[in-house]
Amino acid sequence: MSAAAPPELRDASAAGPPEPRPTLGRRQVHAVAGCYFVASFAALGLPPFLTEILPELGDRDASWAGVLYIVPTVFAAVGAPLWGRLADRFGRKRLLLRAQLGLAVSFLLAGWAESIPAFTVALVLQGILGGTFAASNCYLGAALEGAELSRALTLMQGAARAALVLAPIVVGGLSPWLSPHRQYALLAVLPLTAALLITALPESRTSRTSRTTPDAPPAAHPPAAERAAPAGVAAEAAPAGPAAPAGGGRRVTSLRGLYALEFAFVFSTVISFPYLISLVEERIPGTSPAVSGVLFALPHLCYLATAMWVHSAFHRRPRLGLAVGFACIALGLAGHGPAHSLATLVAVRLLLGAGLTLGLVCLAVMASDCAKGRAPGGLFGSIEFFSKAGAVVAGLAAAAGNGLYGPTAPVLIGTAVALLTVCATALPALRALPAPNLRSLRTRWSR
Repeated sequence: MSAAAPPELRDASAAGPPEPRPTLGRRQVHAVAGCYFVASFAALGLPPFLTEILPELGDRDASWAGVLYIVPTVFAAVGAPLWGRLADRFGRKRLLLRAQLGLAVSFLLAGWAESIPAFTVALVLQGILGGTFAASNCYLGAALEGAELSRALTLMQGAARAALVLAPIVVGGLSPWLSPHRQYALLAVLPLTAALLITALPESRTSRTSRTTPDAPPAAHPPAAERAAPAGVAAEAAPAGPAAPAGGGRRVTSLRGLYALEFAFVFSTVISFPYLISLVEERIPGTSPAVSGVLFALPHLCYLATAMWVHSAFHRRPRLGLAVGFACIALGLAGHGPAHSLATLVAVRLLLGAGLTLGLVCLAVMASDCAKGRAPGGLFGSIEFFSKAGAVVAGLAAAAGNGLYGPTAPVLIGTAVALLTVCATALPALRALPAPNLRSLRTRWSR
């Protein structure tokens, strides 16, 4: 456990060594993930039912469903960097509580809304006041680092996948007794419960001096294994400053690279979501809604089943895992085009699930590497911005492609983006090969 923390508003240039980074136990990490899971139920489970909610509010044809679907995402992207910086300044636990309470307030307003404008305002507030995923990652990032942090981020994504699979089922099951519109107000109790649980957690903070002063290294000179760390593998030594780890090790990727990969990954995976059911109905007429729902959930179930194993296998080579992940995404999305049987659709959805799992896990490893020596709130707030931006652009591209060329167009667009990202991810690895290997490769090809 850490020493007593300095006052929140102590000047960043204050003298004295930075205090040690506090750590969280496994139970506390699981508690944070559990709080995110229950709080995200309404946020992830109710939007698919907008076509049933909007007619109650006066939009008979639910013509505003597509726009309102992305409203919370747009405003979450706008607010995430600001809330992240405020968390670094005023405390991550406080801002995590704020996010949960903000969700509760917005859900209550959405459940009580009696018109389209009032409901829209509630969704805007959900995006601005929510942001529980970024807030949770910021809280974890202040107390964990390296493999511990990447495992925690992997667990957080598991909570998101579980909610994405289970929440629509629960909402649909409650619909005969309570309309999805009024369920917003009912499900507001979940983020309130999460807020109460979070009050029992310790504060998660790094010293303010540690953001401007190098962390104390574990020894006067780093071990030889760290000094000789190969390119593309993050050194486990403490960072030597905000730009690079200590010990001569190189980061797995730059911040700009991480943001670009996050955007491309979310775009290429989310673009297939909105019109998947239409594609299934077009390819296999008469498919029941239950079967379509299982097909939709398969990639997320794949993540839940294999994420921790993938983390163990690729946490030391995330760039390789990410390149393989994008390749699987490209093949899985492309396979949706010629798929005309249930067995084929199951196969391509599982292939997409393999890519989804590899991508999410390896991006978590890269994010934990970039978090070394940086304020976690600003970092994870910015990551959330690019993630949400990718989702918004994917939704717009899917709508445009579907309108022009039908439900096959979105998966083909996603395929193209994934293939381009495979090339962009693999080229740096090829350039990093030792010169003798490249010469021997040219020699073999010349023969």
